[in-house]
Amino acid sequence: MKEKTPVHNFHIPVMGLAYTIDSPIKVAQYGISSVISIIDDEIIERMNRLYHQKNNFSYTEITNKIEDYRAKRITAYLDMVDDVVNLKFENLKQELSKSKDSLNHYISMLPNKSDVKNGLKNLAEQKDNFTENVRKFLDAHLSPGSIDVNIMTKVDKDNFDKNIQLPVIYNDAHVSLRGFANSKLSSSVVLSAGMNPRLYSYFESFPDFFPNNDGELKKKIILKVSDFRSAMIQGNFLAKKGLWVSEYRVESGLNCGGHAFATDGLLLGPIMEEFKQKKDELIASAHDLMVKALTQKELPCPPQPLEMKITVQGGVGTAEEHEFLLENYQLDSVGWGSPFLLVPEATSVDKETRQLLSKSKEDDFYLSNISPLGIPFNTVKGTTNEFLKQQKVLQNKAGSSCPKKFLALSKEFSPEGICTASRKYQTIKLNDLELQKNEISDREYDRAKAKITEKSCLCVGLVNSSYLENELPIKGEKQGVVVCPGPNLAYFDKEVSLADMVQHIYGEKNVMPQNDRPNLFVNELKMYVDYLKNEIEDFSENFTNAQVKKWKTFRTNLTEGVEYYERLFSETTFFIDNMKTIQTQLADYKSKITGLVIPENRAL
Repeated sequence: MKEKTPVHNFHIPVMGLAYTIDSPIKVAQYGISSVISIIDDEIIERMNRLYHQKNNFSYTEITNKIEDYRAKRITAYLDMVDDVVNLKFENLKQELSKSKDSLNHYISMLPNKSDVKNGLKNLAEQKDNFTENVRKFLDAHLSPGSIDVNIMTKVDKDNFDKNIQLPVIYNDAHVSLRGFANSKLSSSVVLSAGMNPRLYSYFESFPDFFPNNDGELKKKIILKVSDFRSAMIQGNFLAKKGLWVSEYRVESGLNCGGHAFATDGLLLGPIMEEFKQKKDELIASAHDLMVKALTQKELPCPPQPLEMKITVQGGVGTAEEHEFLLENYQLDSVGWGSPFLLVPEATSVDKETRQLLSKSKEDDFYLSNISPLGIPFNTVKGTTNEFLKQQKVLQNKAGSSCPKKFLALSKEFSPEGICTASRKYQTIKLNDLELQKNEISDREYDRAKAKITEKSCLCVGLVNSSYLENELPIKGEKQGVVVCPGPNLAYFDKEVSLADMVQHIYGEKNVMPQNDRPNLFVNELKMYVDYLKNEIEDFSENFTNAQVKKWKTFRTNLTEGVEYYERLFSETTFFIDNMKTIQTQLADYKSKITGLVIPENRAL
């Protein structure tokens, strides 16, 4: 059965561990796709109970005494989400076919170039057989938004039972994949944070990821990538196992929420241009490899390549940017993440945190080192987690009790792993630092101490907001809330309704007050110039040939990126009102890049 074309050309990416934990329940009935993080089985189980109670479903608790309880919790939650979404979707269709006011409101949330919108407009003007005709049209053309899930591939800690290491299939990411694979969903898993060969191989254990006799996939794979090379490598790796990547979700390296995986100066525009030019190559390469693998496995082989979507996300803020990305790069969808943190109808965020986000300005959003993964992490000043963390440092109780251990990945002190945000780890490190106190300057001591204690417990901090929003009790010591918005959120300053945000995306309304917001591409360029400048200035080790070469490549890529934008903006009919400003800014950054001084080698 052929899939219906999605009515929307935007999606809501995963945010944190719980900011989108129930987003499909809130928005999927309107045809909006969103992504749930499925790593934390504890909040998943508690949300499962909550929504069973809200919908008067019979609930059976899955305790940690049950075998493979984590995977079973994930499966049960996803099955329940699917049930609720389908129920709400049927109720919405019934309401739209009976009420012209409701139908007109729904129509106002659809993109202008949508055939569905035009069809519904015509039906809304008809008087005869209104209910019957609208219902038939809705049944024929509408489907709920996809209930997709996210697995961060690096969060795949080995697990132990009484000091005995469990098999690899009980690693965290493997458990999450099994939970999704065993669910009744027909949707996609979004894999982020790079390649995990063991996890990718585990996909072969689940028939839903292979095409059936009709060439259809019940469950699909989406790869979040930052450049074309990574997409080709990972896509071909999976294709050699008979697995198809149905979508490459390209994300800006720096102008995004959560963990920031900076490229070597490759900018979003040139990256998207490469995907546009080489998409056929990506498809052909993967199809040939997949057919060979499926033939060896004696599984059905699609004669033609399966559908492959290219989408983008990170820093998009205006309807014009949205439309430009879709048209210029021939994309299937654009991800809008952080702005939806200000939409209570779409995300799970407590009132205090929403207020903080709405009031925060450009200087409040920053790229931090708080993640135990050692990867730069986008966040905002003034969170309750930051306040509580500093209090602990002042009381000589630095670090977290580490109740969940999802990021206990450091093997420095134990084969079982330890989290760098934990009290155990930070106590050891601080004690070691004290022994060196008389050998280093006060400034070096303070910097070393700050580097140890700046790590935050993301496992707890990224779910607390959802607990607060849903009035669920928070167990254990106070950790406060960690929030991970992209810097683009600085240009949104108030809580808005779902309808208003959707109409903002499609250019029917404007919920953004600032007129001086930099263009999407210019803003990312600024971040990359600052990133390279800061990295050179902060580098404290001896410069090696490899390090100097990397910086020079970074600078070259930035220069070539600016030249690409100069050509792009000279040819496009978009952004006319801001063209002079954009051209001036590009010239300014080009000059700054040229002026960046890369040190000569200082190798020992």
